[in-house]
Amino acid sequence: MVKWLMRSAVLLVVLALVAHLLLPGYVERQLNHVVLAPPYTVSAADSAQYARLPFIADLHSDAMLWGRDLTVRSDRGHVDIPRLLEAGVALQVFTAVTKTPKGQNYSSNSDETDNITALMVVQGRRPATWTSLFARGIDMAARLQDAAAKEERFRIITSGSKLRDYLADRQRDAKQTAGMLGVEGLHLLEGKLENLDELYRAGYRVVAPVHFFDNEVGGSAHGVAKGGLTPFGKTVLAQAERRSMIIDISHGSTALIDDVLDLAERPILVTHTGVRALCPGDRNLSDDQLRRIAAGGGLVGIAMFEQAVCGVDASATARHIAHAVEIMGLQHVALGSDFDGAVTTPFDVTGLPLLLSALREEGFSESDMAAIMGGNVRDFFIANLPAE
Repeated sequence: MVKWLMRSAVLLVVLALVAHLLLPGYVERQLNHVVLAPPYTVSAADSAQYARLPFIADLHSDAMLWGRDLTVRSDRGHVDIPRLLEAGVALQVFTAVTKTPKGQNYSSNSDETDNITALMVVQGRRPATWTSLFARGIDMAARLQDAAAKEERFRIITSGSKLRDYLADRQRDAKQTAGMLGVEGLHLLEGKLENLDELYRAGYRVVAPVHFFDNEVGGSAHGVAKGGLTPFGKTVLAQAERRSMIIDISHGSTALIDDVLDLAERPILVTHTGVRALCPGDRNLSDDQLRRIAAGGGLVGIAMFEQAVCGVDASATARHIAHAVEIMGLQHVALGSDFDGAVTTPFDVTGLPLLLSALREEGFSESDMAAIMGGNVRDFFIANLPAE
């Protein structure tokens, strides 16, 4: 009996180790695809112009979800630090995804199920992350901080002064990159306002009230009720703005977006979206919403996946960028890929130079492209991050 128990225990350990080593990679390979595989061929003219871009930035990546060591180049997914360095990306916003519903879709999801629990277990994350959404957010931030400690060419930006210091350092040596921490859905607060301070201390500076389901803060475009901000959500909004945390209304219901735009006292961010005029659906922004965001000094990141831009190539993203610029003005539009967000993108981050020819086809000049490819993000964060 004792021998049987010992053999069973050994078998369980082996099975757990195999699951830890193989399952996360298998799951990610099924969910994060590219249309074109690297390495990418770019014309000499586009390559030279890309190299001249002073600041390249992307507003949305879910790479922290997948448990990869981001300091190591991977052959799966879309983003890691070595690939950011190869692509010359100056700033990547890394977003914490802490809960997604089973059967996730763009029309109606409840909060009753969760896909992320199993990922936390098989990735070998701390046991607290198996049951606590808040612990997941803190764990992801800690892992990104560990990456910054391990890779000297990578740092995390948390304030305007740190961003200015980084810009000065990049003038001397451009071979470095940086990240910023964002939250995709404030359900990870677990209904506790005091957890907002903990998120701030962990380094989070961009916070989206909702993701794929309604929560204690408000309604999702993909939720059941699709309501506006709750009373708790209005308190969270005010307290986040008091700390100079930046509100991201991606995935918000129409009612929630209206409430945020009515109540916010600071410019609003949309990290990853398309425009409804070219790709209908509540996931995307209407022209009226684009105008209101621009009127408040906000910034919109245009995504790179089919459900947002109704296409699977760089041209689809470029068309949405062109429409947003027409409605909002050049200074309010940026890139928000949704890399590693369980989506198919035209390329991984090293393929960003391929976007230049598509933007040129839309009539953008080199200076226009410099703004869209990152200059607008730089200026927005300098103006709106906490000063120190």
